[in-house]
Amino acid sequence: MARRERYELIFVHPDASAQAAEDLAEDIVVVHRTDSSGPGGHPVYADDTGIVLAEISDHAEVRMLASGGHQVHSSAVRARPVG
Repeated sequence: MARRERYELIFVHPDASAQAAEDLAEDIVVVHRTDSSGPGGHPVYADDTGIVLAEISDHAEVRMLASGGHQVHSSAVRARPVG
């Protein structure tokens, strides 16, 4: 299966209520494939700043990776392929 070059990472705010508008309850970051592989052997994707790093499987399963100290990642992150 061919690997995607770009994904949108969708971070869902843990305190977002069901009543909140979807665009207010989510943050979206576009990431692109790097030459690195993560601990699971899948490609690592990064945003343009290099701060947001994620290993994304061929089933769009996301594992957030720390790019520096003291990072706390959201537990609710989805990956959506970008055309």
